Amino acid sequence: MECLLGLLKVRVVRGVGMAICDPLTHSSDPYVVLRLGSQKVKSSIKYHSINPEWNEELTLSITNMMLPVKIEVFDKDTFTKDDSMGDAEFCILDFVEIAKRDLSHVPDGTVMKTIHPEKENCFATESQITWKDGKVSQDIVLKLRNTEAGEIILNLQWVNIPGVAR
Repeated sequence: MECLLGLLKVRVVRGVGMAICDPLTHSSDPYVVLRLGSQKVKSSIKYHSINPEWNEELTLSITNMMLPVKIEVFDKDTFTKDDSMGDAEFCILDFVEIAKRDLSHVPDGTVMKTIHPEKENCFATESQITWKDGKVSQDIVLKLRNTEAGEIILNLQWVNIPGVAR
């Protein structure tokens, strides 16, 4: 059995300018699926929206910080297979390494690391890992791949498990 490092709370905040999959209504019925290794968690469906507001928290158990978090967005269909609205992924290595440190001496509001958009990642904007209110968090804007449009906005927060070594 793999060692549990902690929990990653992923707040799926919203989608922006997503693909139109239902031409009759000029909208989509999107939902988000997060995968990490064999784990899979899913948001609710937001009907008739290309700018959906989820503001939902999904939690992943972290046992291997080398694995990326994979995101897929789908359009819910009633009678046919759900349509893909794009995908993205992000690495959690830096985030987990920072979260596992002893940060008790670090001033509140400190930016621990800035991650820049590059060809190798799906970041649409600069993203900062911060130490605020006794928690490690990161706001992320990801550009969806394999689709004509769309971004997904997430907030990450680390949860230490009592009794698990840093």
